[in-house]
Amino acid sequence: MVMRSSSPLPRMSRRGRVTIGVLIGVFVLFTLLGWGVQAWTDWLWFSEVDYTEVFRGVLVTRLLLFLAAGLAMAAIVGGNLWLAQRLRPRMRPHSPEQATLERYRMLLGPRLGLWITAAAAIVGLFAGLSAQSRWNQWLLFLHGGNFGVDDPEFGVDVGFYVFQLPFWRFLLGLGFTSVVLALIGALAVHYLFGGVRLQGVGDRMSNAARAHLSTLVAVFVLLKAVAYVLDRRAMLLEYNDGVNVYGAGYADINALLPAKEILAYISVVVAIAIIVFSNAWMRNLVWPGISLALLGVSAVAIGGIYPWAVQTFEVKPSARDKEAPYIQRSIDATRASFGLDITQSSAYSANNLNPPESLATDTSVVPNVRLLDPQLVSETYTQLQQVRGFYDFGPKLDIDRYTLNGATQDYVVGVREINYGELTAQQSNWINRHTVYTHGYGVVAAPANRVVCGGQPFFVSGSLGERTQESCASATDLIPASQPRIYYGERMATGDYAIVGRPNADANPAEFDRPAGESGEDGEGPESYYTYTGSGGVEIGSFTRRLLYAIKEQEANFLLSEAVNDNSKLLYVRNPRDRVEKVAPFLTLDGDPYPALVDGRVQWIVDGYTTAATYPYAERVNLQQETTDELTGRGTIQLARENVNYIRNSVKATVDAYDGTVVLYEFDENDPVLKAWNKAFGGDLIKPRAEIPPALADHFRYPADLFKVQRNLLTRFHVTNPGDFYSGQDFWQVPNVPDAPDSGQKQPPYYLYTRFPGQDAPRFQLTSAVTPNGRQNLAALISGSYQDGRPTLQVLELPDQTAISGPVQVHQRMTNTNATIRQQLNLLSSNQAQVQYGNLLSLPFGNGMLYVEPVYVKSNQQDAYPLLQKVLMSYGDGGSYVVLADNVADGIKQLVEQGKQAAAGNPPPTGGEEPPPEGEEPPPPSPSATPSPGDAPPPTGELGAAAERVRAAITEVRAAQASGDFERYGRALAALDEALTAFQQAQQASGGNGTPNPPAPSGSPSPTG
Repeated sequence: MVMRSSSPLPRMSRRGRVTIGVLIGVFVLFTLLGWGVQAWTDWLWFSEVDYTEVFRGVLVTRLLLFLAAGLAMAAIVGGNLWLAQRLRPRMRPHSPEQATLERYRMLLGPRLGLWITAAAAIVGLFAGLSAQSRWNQWLLFLHGGNFGVDDPEFGVDVGFYVFQLPFWRFLLGLGFTSVVLALIGALAVHYLFGGVRLQGVGDRMSNAARAHLSTLVAVFVLLKAVAYVLDRRAMLLEYNDGVNVYGAGYADINALLPAKEILAYISVVVAIAIIVFSNAWMRNLVWPGISLALLGVSAVAIGGIYPWAVQTFEVKPSARDKEAPYIQRSIDATRASFGLDITQSSAYSANNLNPPESLATDTSVVPNVRLLDPQLVSETYTQLQQVRGFYDFGPKLDIDRYTLNGATQDYVVGVREINYGELTAQQSNWINRHTVYTHGYGVVAAPANRVVCGGQPFFVSGSLGERTQESCASATDLIPASQPRIYYGERMATGDYAIVGRPNADANPAEFDRPAGESGEDGEGPESYYTYTGSGGVEIGSFTRRLLYAIKEQEANFLLSEAVNDNSKLLYVRNPRDRVEKVAPFLTLDGDPYPALVDGRVQWIVDGYTTAATYPYAERVNLQQETTDELTGRGTIQLARENVNYIRNSVKATVDAYDGTVVLYEFDENDPVLKAWNKAFGGDLIKPRAEIPPALADHFRYPADLFKVQRNLLTRFHVTNPGDFYSGQDFWQVPNVPDAPDSGQKQPPYYLYTRFPGQDAPRFQLTSAVTPNGRQNLAALISGSYQDGRPTLQVLELPDQTAISGPVQVHQRMTNTNATIRQQLNLLSSNQAQVQYGNLLSLPFGNGMLYVEPVYVKSNQQDAYPLLQKVLMSYGDGGSYVVLADNVADGIKQLVEQGKQAAAGNPPPTGGEEPPPEGEEPPPPSPSATPSPGDAPPPTGELGAAAERVRAAITEVRAAQASGDFERYGRALAALDEALTAFQQAQQASGGNGTPNPPAPSGSPSPTG
């Protein structure tokens, strides 16, 4: 019996409909207005930087993906809902269930088409929003080519995994979602209109409903078959828990891989069975249910239990041999995908523990020792070169190299920028903030190996106002800038826009330029003013554009202020990194842009990386985790949490600090990912490598974040033998910060202009020390540099049982094992000042290791800044020969003298005590090397007991070092200090008659466990 009702559907009042319509209209209007303003201003900005093809390409791609995915999803879901209501039965048996559903049919029936359209539109909207965010995957899918490298299992080019597989998987996920939503929606409509019933006599499902729903289930199962096929390829990207590497292992290849193939065939058979048994033969759901159950059981048994059994009973008992070929695949793929295959490894015996005389005559390492720490001297630059309170150099400076008078060396470089956060309350009004204080001025540089005037840097460029005395700074700019004004810099935040330009040529300049101590053409009086003349900026002279940006910035002064005139330009997106990121959204950018003076103009250099996460068998790392160290957040931007297993420094981008011009230069001509992106945006987006100006290329440096990733991977993947890799006994680790090991922060790599063994001349290179995993002695030095414009990685590997200490050990030994040095350091640190340690440099020299650590002192007074006061230096094992000198030259002399004494049979006291200053009596002797035959007899009495106490204390120090227990090591050092004091007192009480010191080793061993 057909159940119908003629009861009228309640209608909303006219006022209610109008109110809802107005609210929806206002919401849509403001949404569209916001989108329109953002799109329009973006177009103007991209037109300014001449990269409209990026804006147009990304916008069109996102719009097409939104429409394509949205319409497809809406059509699938809406079509199935419409089909379900069209297939509703004409007759429904009477039952309480149908009586209950009748009220819903009365509500939905008259406007069912509208409800279906609304549901389809909502589903399509969300599908489109999801799809438009995959614009990067689609462009790579469309324009990607081959890598020229085949995967080791299927022989498929790696380009399929990088360019094709991600988008195929997205499409498959979209297909699953659409089928599931269609199935749920169709089931609901069939139930609503009686095609599917839970009560009543007869079949619980009509033939039409059964055919419709079973077809959707069959399509789902077919999609599952496609998923199994893709999963076979994706297995090469999965993590292998058994050996802690990525890529399919023995059980995957020999058990799971064939299981996936079998399951794909079973899925096809099950899909056919569902359609046949449901509609053409038995016309019920019993056998289709059995088929689905068979698929589920097969997935568990074939795809789960069988691979588990192979892994447990066949692989685990002999994992080293079974997994060896697959570990080798991971090693090879990781070294290729992260550029580790350019690594040049060489042995460095470092068996010379005595300072050689050649230290005093060296011309390639010692003269270039960097003393200025770019993090510490930032405060010094700010205090000595700030000139005005709103100027700032940032929390960390940069290292670059320049050639003056034919000599190349590294310089610590800082850019004097405007820091809007330091403007006073009076200076912070809208006019001052955006039209007066618009730019910084000058690049300040100082040689990295020279200090003057009580520990200050020797400034050779960028000084403002009155010159300081010539001994503290250069009388003229040795690195001159023809355009020193900084409109674009690292200190610029999102809202720090500037409005520049004067109404006519006769108007007075409005922009504060610099103190007028320097002669200038742009103003008179105590301050000099300037008007921007560069090509950068968006013209906002018209009323329309002022209104546009008034809406964008939510600032009425764009319309009301007289500071905005017909010739005004708006400068925004002023941070170099943000600027490059907007122009090239497909690049991952290094966290540390740096400035360089190129042909008189300040250019910000930003390293751009192309990345991928689907390189088969390659290790996958998290960029944020791998690049975080002590400097992160202190002038170095933290990278996003991006998981990658392929990276190339393919682009060197520049941003002109004056006019904001952005240029993208190709740096890696062989990167398939960059080629795909360049093709996607017309082919001319990236300038060829041949067009890089030589003056700019001279300032390229090995990028820090890429080096950190490669260094961290080399701690494991320097091992290329799969058996040794499986055992893990030769793995390394990155040491913690030497002067704060308990902080848990990794020691950052440091830039040096020096020469390493095997190099024919000094290079500007990024260097890091690594230690054996779980130990503190030095394992290797890793450096990255450019040789003939090409990146190179060099690894100097030390012997496994080396006596050379690692950075943490060296710092502790240099500052703690010598009583005289420790006393001097304590004198430098008091209630009025604090000691700060600069970069601990590990320099291979003379088949040994030279360590240099600058010692800064910062007063506790307000506005104090660190001054370089001393230099800690050691040679060999880091503790036997140690000096605390006023400068590098004096320290080298003292080390060489200690080396001569050791060669003559008179090794220095443990820790290498420094000669006392003039006018002071030498300190009492401390324990030294074991006396040779013919020396004075061993002490007796109280002196002998004191000497024995020193021997015991030294033994405990050595044991503590070997244990790697720093707390125990500190207690042992304190006990040694007390024993030395007691020995000196006993020696003085005995008259100091030349009684020999108690024996002590010439050098303490490094920890081994």
